[in-house]
Amino acid sequence: MTTQTTAPETPSTPAGTAPRGLVGIPENIGRALATGGGVLAVISTFLAWTWTAEFPGNLTVYGYPGGLQVLVLVGGALTALFGLASYGVKGLRWLTPAGADSALKLAALGTFATAWYTVVAISVKLGGLVNLEPGGWIVAVVTLAGVLGALALPFEHPAPEPHDPDDAGWEQFRHTLRTKATVIKAAFTTGSLSPARALPSYAEILVVVAALAVGLTVFTYGIGTEYDELFIGFLITAGFGFAAVAKAGLVQRISAITAKHRTITMTGAFVAAAAFPFTQSDDQYATIGVYILIFATVALGLNIVVGLAGLLDLGYVAFLGVGAYTAAMVSGSPSSPFDIHLPFWLSALLGAAVAMVFGVIIGAPTLRLRGDYLAIVTLGFGEIFRIAVLNMDGTSGPDITNGSNGISSIPNLNILGFDFGQEHTFAGFTIARFANYFLLMLLITLVVVIVFRRSSDSRIGRAWVAIREDETAALAMGINGFRVKLIAFALGACLAGLAGTVQAHVTYTVTPEQYQFAHVVPPNSAFLLAAVVLGGMGTILGPLVGAALLYLIPAKLQFLGDYQLFAFGLALVLLMRFRPEGLIPNKRRKLEFHEEAEAPTVLSKAGV
Repeated sequence: MTTQTTAPETPSTPAGTAPRGLVGIPENIGRALATGGGVLAVISTFLAWTWTAEFPGNLTVYGYPGGLQVLVLVGGALTALFGLASYGVKGLRWLTPAGADSALKLAALGTFATAWYTVVAISVKLGGLVNLEPGGWIVAVVTLAGVLGALALPFEHPAPEPHDPDDAGWEQFRHTLRTKATVIKAAFTTGSLSPARALPSYAEILVVVAALAVGLTVFTYGIGTEYDELFIGFLITAGFGFAAVAKAGLVQRISAITAKHRTITMTGAFVAAAAFPFTQSDDQYATIGVYILIFATVALGLNIVVGLAGLLDLGYVAFLGVGAYTAAMVSGSPSSPFDIHLPFWLSALLGAAVAMVFGVIIGAPTLRLRGDYLAIVTLGFGEIFRIAVLNMDGTSGPDITNGSNGISSIPNLNILGFDFGQEHTFAGFTIARFANYFLLMLLITLVVVIVFRRSSDSRIGRAWVAIREDETAALAMGINGFRVKLIAFALGACLAGLAGTVQAHVTYTVTPEQYQFAHVVPPNSAFLLAAVVLGGMGTILGPLVGAALLYLIPAKLQFLGDYQLFAFGLALVLLMRFRPEGLIPNKRRKLEFHEEAEAPTVLSKAGV
């Protein structure tokens, strides 16, 4: 008996009709509206949006965008860029390997949201729409037209091939492969998926440099926002902009290039981060920068435990406290019970070693547990540490930590005659105390990144991943699960203790309440775990980005008062809903959460 198999066909629109999206506008008109709206939004930023300078940012100047106008300009330029790419403009297709339509929708929506937020903010702050100048009305109209045009673009996906629901096994597997092949064929036919062109090595290096420059610019702009309205606008623009670039496939393409040139990328990232203090006119934002680095370094250490080994540790911040208290006790502080003043390199090694010892002591009896049981035990350890240092005040226990008063008056570091508490001038640039500690913490972050990278690529790193994926199968393959997990626990504790030695000198004082599970100000165990999960488990850049966002956003949302945690929690819920794998996930976790969407891309690489 011969069975005739017909090739699957991609869905098509009825004859004589144009494909339509969410609104009843033909696709060609919608595309023109979206692209034109982006161009006109850029032009409108050179007009005055209000007549008075009472609204922050001085939006009264013609010919010079300021404040929120700059963000609308960026969003409009991105919208116009994706709009031109959707027309197949030569030279822009490289920027949209996964297609430009979805990216165009997100970019237009972000520009609309930022522009209308600005218009509403002007009206509320100044007392009505009468305070708008022609530029404000123009940007409201053109961004509305742009987003309506973008929503007119069709949402078309290849339909799966009909099959017998009773089929199973090999027939079901063949059906899946045919369906995915149809998706790939349709994507290449419509231009929504374009094969990556091989660039010369020098061009790829220039791409890496450009990506790092953009990252430094965005971070510097976000951390230096001077007023609340500007920071909210920055969040809107950055969020939609990143989503648009990711939807276009550009993030994945740049990630592949940076992975190819990992050494150059790490060196460039270090240089870009080191340039941050020199972009600031004072020490105000370097303060936030050094705390972000401390937070990020500890999160990267936790990523070894959670991201690679799959061990849920809810008391990790205690190891940061162990390192901080150890360094504070041997720093020469007058409130320290020990009359010792060790050089920093020795106190840093001592803090890391003591934290590692605590990691082994805590991990040895508890790492035979799994899942929720391990989480409960580590949570208990975090609370035991805080209560123990609180009681070591000479009354409830031995006089070691001064109880609730902590160890204060920790002196500034002095390494080879370089006083970190004083201002220093380099090549005409003056950097103050927090900038000095920022550069020191950057060196420690580099060490932690190298340790993480070397560990994850080693045999022990592969054993961690095997334990995380399926501990029973890993044990059956001969992996010593207890030893492997204990190494991860000890190494993560060591890195946290190393960061704690710097934190003690930056904050001048270490107290027990700094190391609670859910302290108001990060780092704490809850925020550290959130940074790893939201940034991207098992990656280097993910926890760094996640920690930066989780520290920066609460610091900038203080004007919301009692609603701060509500807004922050809502943002986390939305992020987990639409990007559960994290902002910068590894390929494995991305496939776990988006198996159907990612499989065609993986198959296309094999076929190209």
